[in-house]
Amino acid sequence: MEFRSHMKLALEQARAAADRGEVPVGAVIVSADGKVVAAAGNRTRELNDPTAHAEILALRAACAEAGSERLPDHDLYVTLEPCAMCAAALAAARIRRIYYGASDPKSGGVAHGARVFSHPQAHHVPEVYDGLSAKESENLLRYFFVERRSP
Repeated sequence: MEFRSHMKLALEQARAAADRGEVPVGAVIVSADGKVVAAAGNRTRELNDPTAHAEILALRAACAEAGSERLPDHDLYVTLEPCAMCAAALAAARIRRIYYGASDPKSGGVAHGARVFSHPQAHHVPEVYDGLSAKESENLLRYFFVERRSP
Protein backbone atom coordinates (compact mmCIF):
# COMPACT_ATOMS: atom_id res chain seq x y z
CA MET A 1 0.00 0.00 0.00
CA GLU A 2 1.25 3.47 -0.85
CA PHE A 3 2.20 5.75 2.06
CA ARG A 4 -0.22 8.62 2.61
CA SER A 5 0.28 11.25 5.25
CA HIS A 6 -2.73 12.21 7.32
CA MET A 7 -1.02 15.28 8.74
CA LYS A 8 -3.39 17.61 6.88
CA LEU A 9 -6.28 16.31 8.96
CA ALA A 10 -4.17 16.46 12.14
CA LEU A 11 -3.38 20.10 11.35
CA GLU A 12 -7.09 20.80 10.84
CA GLN A 13 -7.75 19.34 14.29
CA ALA A 14 -4.95 21.50 15.74
CA ARG A 15 -6.44 24.65 14.16
CA ALA A 16 -9.86 23.78 15.59
CA ALA A 17 -8.27 23.35 19.02
CA ALA A 18 -6.67 26.81 18.72
CA ASP A 19 -10.05 28.26 17.76
CA ARG A 20 -11.41 26.83 21.04
CA GLY A 21 -8.55 28.45 22.99
CA GLU A 22 -6.71 25.16 23.43
CA VAL A 23 -3.03 24.57 22.68
CA PRO A 24 -3.12 23.71 18.97
CA VAL A 25 -2.31 20.03 18.82
CA GLY A 26 -4.20 17.63 16.58
CA ALA A 27 -4.07 13.86 16.27
CA VAL A 28 -5.44 11.30 13.84
CA ILE A 29 -5.43 7.51 14.15
CA VAL A 30 -5.53 5.45 10.96
CA SER A 31 -6.10 1.71 10.54
CA ALA A 32 -3.81 -0.49 8.45
CA ASP A 33 -6.12 -0.12 5.44
CA GLY A 34 -5.76 3.69 5.58
CA LYS A 35 -9.15 4.43 7.12
CA VAL A 36 -9.24 7.33 9.60
CA VAL A 37 -10.83 5.85 12.72
CA ALA A 38 -10.35 8.81 15.09
CA ALA A 39 -9.39 12.46 14.99
CA ALA A 40 -9.12 14.88 17.89
CA GLY A 41 -7.61 18.12 19.08
CA ASN A 42 -6.62 19.17 22.57
CA ARG A 43 -9.57 19.72 24.95
CA THR A 44 -7.86 20.05 28.34
CA ARG A 45 -9.44 23.41 29.16
CA GLU A 46 -12.84 22.65 27.69
CA LEU A 47 -13.13 19.38 29.62
CA ASN A 48 -11.19 20.52 32.71
CA ASP A 49 -9.12 17.40 32.21
CA PRO A 50 -5.31 17.47 32.14
CA THR A 51 -5.32 14.14 30.29
CA ALA A 52 -7.48 15.41 27.41
CA HIS A 53 -4.54 15.71 25.03
CA ALA A 54 -5.29 15.16 21.35
CA GLU A 55 -3.48 11.80 21.36
CA ILE A 56 -5.38 10.48 24.39
CA LEU A 57 -8.77 11.55 23.01
CA ALA A 58 -7.96 9.97 19.65
CA LEU A 59 -6.74 6.78 21.37
CA ARG A 60 -9.95 6.52 23.39
CA ALA A 61 -12.09 6.91 20.27
CA ALA A 62 -10.00 4.47 18.22
CA CYS A 63 -10.04 1.83 20.96
CA ALA A 64 -13.82 2.19 21.26
CA GLU A 65 -14.12 1.82 17.47
CA ALA A 66 -11.88 -1.28 17.52
CA GLY A 67 -13.52 -2.76 20.62
CA SER A 68 -10.07 -3.30 22.09
CA GLU A 69 -7.54 -1.55 24.31
CA ARG A 70 -4.82 -2.43 21.78
CA LEU A 71 -4.26 -1.02 18.31
CA PRO A 72 -1.31 -2.97 16.86
CA ASP A 73 -2.37 -2.30 13.28
CA HIS A 74 -2.98 1.44 13.67
CA ASP A 75 -0.84 4.53 13.11
CA LEU A 76 -0.94 7.92 14.84
CA TYR A 77 -0.36 11.23 13.09
CA VAL A 78 0.10 14.12 15.52
CA THR A 79 1.25 17.69 15.05
CA LEU A 80 3.53 17.76 18.11
CA GLU A 81 5.91 15.23 19.63
CA PRO A 82 3.89 13.30 22.23
CA CYS A 83 4.56 14.07 25.89
CA ALA A 84 5.58 11.31 28.30
CA MET A 85 1.95 10.63 29.33
CA CYS A 86 0.82 10.26 25.72
CA ALA A 87 3.86 8.21 24.73
CA ALA A 88 3.20 5.78 27.59
CA ALA A 89 -0.46 5.48 26.57
CA LEU A 90 0.56 4.86 22.95
CA ALA A 91 2.93 2.11 24.10
CA ALA A 92 0.19 0.55 26.22
CA ALA A 93 -2.14 0.61 23.19
CA ARG A 94 0.60 -1.04 21.09
CA ILE A 95 0.20 1.59 18.38
CA ARG A 96 2.17 0.51 15.30
CA ARG A 97 3.67 3.80 14.10
CA ILE A 98 3.84 7.40 15.25
CA TYR A 99 4.29 10.24 12.79
CA TYR A 100 4.73 13.66 14.34
CA GLY A 101 5.34 17.18 13.13
CA ALA A 102 7.04 19.58 15.53
CA SER A 103 9.62 18.43 18.05
CA ASP A 104 9.02 19.41 21.67
CA PRO A 105 12.34 19.92 23.49
CA LYS A 106 10.51 21.26 26.56
CA SER A 107 7.79 18.65 27.11
CA GLY A 108 8.34 15.90 24.57
CA GLY A 109 8.47 12.30 25.68
CA VAL A 110 9.71 10.55 22.54
CA ALA A 111 12.93 12.19 21.28
CA HIS A 112 13.27 14.57 24.23
CA GLY A 113 12.73 14.49 27.98
CA ALA A 114 11.55 11.11 29.25
CA ARG A 115 12.19 9.30 25.95
CA VAL A 116 9.60 6.73 26.94
CA PHE A 117 10.33 4.25 24.15
CA SER A 118 14.04 4.02 24.93
CA HIS A 119 13.51 2.58 28.43
CA PRO A 120 13.83 -1.16 29.02
CA GLN A 121 10.47 -0.96 30.83
CA ALA A 122 8.68 0.18 27.66
CA HIS A 123 5.98 -2.41 26.94
CA HIS A 124 6.07 -1.65 23.24
CA VAL A 125 8.24 0.44 20.94
CA PRO A 126 6.41 1.77 17.89
CA GLU A 127 8.15 2.94 14.76
CA VAL A 128 8.60 6.71 15.06
CA TYR A 129 8.89 9.21 12.21
CA ASP A 130 9.36 12.89 12.96
CA GLY A 131 9.30 16.09 10.97
CA LEU A 132 6.10 15.56 8.93
CA SER A 133 4.66 19.04 8.30
CA ALA A 134 7.03 20.26 11.00
CA LYS A 135 7.21 23.89 9.87
CA GLU A 136 3.44 24.23 9.63
CA SER A 137 3.01 22.58 13.05
CA GLU A 138 5.70 24.81 14.61
CA ASN A 139 4.22 27.96 13.08
CA LEU A 140 0.76 27.11 14.38
CA LEU A 141 2.10 26.69 17.91
CA ARG A 142 4.34 29.76 17.70
CA TYR A 143 1.50 32.00 16.48
CA PHE A 144 -0.87 30.68 19.16
CA PHE A 145 1.53 31.52 21.98
CA VAL A 146 2.56 34.90 20.52
CA GLU A 147 -1.13 35.85 20.42
CA ARG A 148 -1.60 34.77 24.04
CA ARG A 149 1.42 36.75 25.26
CA SER A 150 0.65 39.98 23.35
CA PRO A 151 -0.75 42.84 25.46
